[in-house]
Amino acid sequence: MHPPRYLNTHQARNRVPTAWEDLLGDSIERAFAAGIADLPALVAHLNRTGPNYPGGGEWTEESYRAEIARLAAEC
Repeated sequence: MHPPRYLNTHQARNRVPTAWEDLLGDSIERAFAAGIADLPALVAHLNRTGPNYPGGGEWTEESYRAEIARLAAEC
């Protein structure tokens, strides 16, 4: 019998996250810890607490989806 397999988070990345990416991840984790579980509330949380949307402006549901997709494609 083989031992259970798992993926260490850092095995899957191609580069070290930027400072902004770390801030985004921390903010998303705080939102989840606070019980935020839907996209509209998460976007509102990001607009309240940061980090700001890249290039300025506020986060929207569409911009959040696009940015997360962009970040996932870079991994």
